[in-house]
Amino acid sequence: MYEKKFSYKGNKKSIAGFYRCNREDNTMRMFIAVTAVCIAGAASADTPNFRVLGQPVGSGLIQQEKEQPFFETLSETSGIDATFEYLPVDVAGIPDNDGMRVVRTGLFDIVSFRGPQVSRDEPTMLGLDLVGLNPTYEKGKTHSAAFLPTVDAAVQKRFNAKVLGVWPAGPQVIFCKPEISGLADLEGLKVRVGDQSASAFVAQFGATGVPMPFGEVQQSLSRGVVDCAITGPSSANSAGWPEVTTTVLPIALQLAMNGYVMNLDSWNALNTEQQEKLQTAMSELESDIWDYSEELYQDALNCNTGQEPCVTGTPYNLTAAPVSDADLEAVSKALVGSSLPTWTKQCNAVNETCEAEWMASIGAELGL
Repeated sequence: MYEKKFSYKGNKKSIAGFYRCNREDNTMRMFIAVTAVCIAGAASADTPNFRVLGQPVGSGLIQQEKEQPFFETLSETSGIDATFEYLPVDVAGIPDNDGMRVVRTGLFDIVSFRGPQVSRDEPTMLGLDLVGLNPTYEKGKTHSAAFLPTVDAAVQKRFNAKVLGVWPAGPQVIFCKPEISGLADLEGLKVRVGDQSASAFVAQFGATGVPMPFGEVQQSLSRGVVDCAITGPSSANSAGWPEVTTTVLPIALQLAMNGYVMNLDSWNALNTEQQEKLQTAMSELESDIWDYSEELYQDALNCNTGQEPCVTGTPYNLTAAPVSDADLEAVSKALVGSSLPTWTKQCNAVNETCEAEWMASIGAELGL
C-alpha cells in the first residue's frame, strides 16, 4: 500500500522549500497537488501511518514546545504500534480555517483545529467560547466540559470526525497600529477577528470585523489592510505583531478554544486498546496545554510591553492602554447583548438543537 508521508523537522530554514511550493495558491486543489509533488513518500504497509496537521509554527510556543514534540514522540510514549507524521498548517500552505474540511477528506487523519477559524464551517464549535463567556481559565474549563458532547456530536455528523480534546490558546486581546485608549476608539477601524462572535462585538463600537487567517495578519497590519487585530499575547509576540502595532488593549474577550479532531475512519481502524491509549495520551496533552497557556499569558503581556519578567518571548515596547470599568462592563454584557444572539441564529441554521443544548448545559450553569 502506498501512502503520503510527510517529513518536518522543526527547523525554520528547512520549511522554506515547503513555502516555495505552496505560496502561489492556498486552495485545496493546490494543496493536493503540493502533497503529491512535494511531500509524498512510501510508508510501511505493516504499520499504520497517521498524518497530523498541526497548529501554525507562527502561532507560538504551544505549537513549538507542546504540540509538535508530543506528536513526534507519540508512538513511543503511547505504546501504539503506529507512526504519526506531523506537519504544521502554515508549512503545508493550508488556510487555518480549512481544518474541518481537511479532516473530512481524510488527507490528514488528525487535525489540530483553530476553533474561532473553523467555526465558520461548524458554528456549534463557537458555543464553547463566545465573547464574554470565559473571563477566566476556570470558567473556560467548566463551559468546555459542559458543551463538548454537543460539539462532538455535530462534528461526527457533519465532518465524519471525532473530537479528541480542546484547549485555550489564551485570552484574546486587541493589538492596534493606530494608538487607542479604549474600545470606543475602534470606531471606523478595520479589526481582524477570528470568528463571528468577535465580529459582532467590535461592530458595537463602529468597527468592521475582518476574518483573516493568522499567517496573513502581520503583513496586513503593516500594509494597513487592517488597523487592529485580535489574538493572544503569546501568539502575537511569536508572530511579530508588536513590530507593526503601537498599542495593546489587554482586555480578555475570549480564550480562543482550539483542539484536536480525528477522522472517524482512521479512529475506527484502531482496535479498542489502541483507541484507549490514544485518547489517554491526547487527554494528557490537553491538560498540559491548559496549564502552559495560563503560564504564557502574563509573561507574554510583559514581553510585549517591555516589562519584566519576560522569559518566553521577545521584548517589545507596545503601549498598554488602560482597561476601563466601562470596557470591562461592555465585555461582560456582550454575551447576552451581542455574541449569543448572533451565534444562535447561525448555529441553529445548521444544527436545529444547538441553542437548546447550549441553554441546557452552559446556559443552565450561568442561570440564563
